[in-house]
Amino acid sequence: MEMPAHDSYRAIGLMSGSSLDGVDLAYCHFSFTDGRWHFSVEKTACIEYSQEWLFKLRSARGLDGRSLWRLHADYGHLLGGMVADFVEANDLKGKVDLIASHGHTIFHFPDQRFTAQIGDGAAIAAVTGMPVVSDLRSSDVALGGSGAPIVPIGDRLLFPQYAYLLNLGGIANITIKAGDSITAFDICPANQVLNHYAQQLGHQFDVNGHLAASGQINAELLSALNTLDYYQRSAPKSLDNGYTTDHILPAVEKYSISIQDKLATATEHIAVQIGLHISRASVAAGPHVKMLVTGGGAFNTYLINRISHHANVIVEVPSAQIVSYKEAIVMALIGVLRLRGEVNVLSSVTGASRDARCGAIYLP
Repeated sequence: MEMPAHDSYRAIGLMSGSSLDGVDLAYCHFSFTDGRWHFSVEKTACIEYSQEWLFKLRSARGLDGRSLWRLHADYGHLLGGMVADFVEANDLKGKVDLIASHGHTIFHFPDQRFTAQIGDGAAIAAVTGMPVVSDLRSSDVALGGSGAPIVPIGDRLLFPQYAYLLNLGGIANITIKAGDSITAFDICPANQVLNHYAQQLGHQFDVNGHLAASGQINAELLSALNTLDYYQRSAPKSLDNGYTTDHILPAVEKYSISIQDKLATATEHIAVQIGLHISRASVAAGPHVKMLVTGGGAFNTYLINRISHHANVIVEVPSAQIVSYKEAIVMALIGVLRLRGEVNVLSSVTGASRDARCGAIYLP
């Protein structure tokens, strides 16, 4: 299904990341002029999950089929209510052309040709009375792709001035541009690991990386992390949310060291892997090549300093709004492109048999 193409759209993008810090909402204006896309971010919000919903999402992987599908519907109604409240609070009634919802990833196994992001788009449309684009990865996976990352279409169309775009969310992923070609992939777990250990010390996250900076890097553990099998694979590649619990944390827990030392070593591991993947890239690095860094980890100044040490590029952290809401902004763009019937997921990134027009459209 396609909608008539226009030159201007007002869209709300929704993103729930693997770190479970809440649902990001971004109300954006997109316009297509002079042969390229332009955007502005008008309103944003991050809505934290209740303890009940944190428990539901964390335990969802162990549910039976009926219970998981019920959670899919209930979560869709939850998202719809969040959007409805956001629209009312910001006086946006009648000013939204569409909602684009990523949902929350429960399973992601592209090698078995399936992925599952819960959050029923029909429920969101029913609650809000607005068109909804959801299920943004399944078509790419069906075409043999890794289904991730999907943000690079936004990196190409909205941020053309950067050769590298790094997102430091629960998982660190990167987009690399070389002329007209573009590749992207998941590098390693990031905030999933750092938040896990910060919370053991009573902190929600490691503010500015102070906890990690107070620890010592354990060389043996760092080597063990850096030699995990995933890091030897070439792109396209993507990580399931379970990789941290199945591989990273068990590797760390073999060492009887302080939490601060674990954080210092995990932070160094992330920075080393980012530097290594940049050095392997086909596009030239160097003192004049720029890398945009977004996601919650961009606020971790110690992590940013370690990345700058290992990566031979200019590291740029943009405004707090772009740092926090870039993924939600791109979800909104992906929804706009889907309504226009245009490519919104790139096969050069995912390894699919062709570029895809991903997303299911639900009308109110």
